[in-house]
Amino acid sequence: MSQAATPHGHPVTSARVCSIVAFVLAAIAVLFFPIIFGPGAIILGIAGFAMGDKALGKWAIAAGVLGTILGFVLGYLAVM
Repeated sequence: MSQAATPHGHPVTSARVCSIVAFVLAAIAVLFFPIIFGPGAIILGIAGFAMGDKALGKWAIAAGVLGTILGFVLGYLAVM
């Protein structure tokens, strides 16, 4: 199995990809469909954490939870 490398020579693993995509979904959840993108971010954060990206996976889970909550709050305020 081959892995891509960053310019600094660090391997890019599937765990890192899951964690990064989780951050993107968390950001999207703040503005659009937090009921869909928020849990997706949390699940991908958990997957990244379980596959070995402990530090970034933990932060991705937190970002997913925060993005979900902020998305619901902003949606509520927009309707009021």
